[in-house]
Amino acid sequence: MYWTEFLTLAIAHLFAVASPGPDFAIVVRQCVTCGTRTGLWTSFGIGSGILLHVAYCILGVAVLLSQSSVLFEAMKFVAAAYLFYLGGKSIRQSFSQPVTEFKEGDAITLTPRQAFIQGFLTNGLNPKATLFFLALFTVVISADTPLSIQMIYGIYLALATFAWFSLLSMILGRSAVREFLLQAGKWVERGMGVVLILIAIQIAFSL
Repeated sequence: MYWTEFLTLAIAHLFAVASPGPDFAIVVRQCVTCGTRTGLWTSFGIGSGILLHVAYCILGVAVLLSQSSVLFEAMKFVAAAYLFYLGGKSIRQSFSQPVTEFKEGDAITLTPRQAFIQGFLTNGLNPKATLFFLALFTVVISADTPLSIQMIYGIYLALATFAWFSLLSMILGRSAVREFLLQAGKWVERGMGVVLILIAIQIAFSL
């Protein structure tokens, strides 16, 4: 019984995590501007954000959020504001830093803690993720599934998310890939900034 449930959950998660969104955009930005190490810490933050979604779904908070329009709208605008801030910061940095400073080890650097927090907040505040996990825990996962099994599902989802974005980080952080992307320098930074801002607008005025 649980294997069928798990496979359904795993396939749904695979399609969700592989589709472009805030997590994808922030990992691409971190890898190109700061390198693989920062991308990995950001991925770790994103994976940890998954545990937050799982925790409140198990506790029933997700149902409360979905039923309270005020709480859900507040969450939407907090998430949109945060992504808008990151996008604006990217664009602002692209105008203030010369192209040569986009190379690893130069001025644009983040500590592991900063990278982790950015990844965690990007995923944890994403209202689309809230709706996705609410659907998983109400439609896919049976109410009769033991709490211990649900926790195992949550750990898997977090690890799978971390693995996916870590792989992406290692690919984008390779010197040859970064060198190619860094040739566009400021335009890559501006492009990622615009993508984050567009996602912020979509979150704020949709759902």
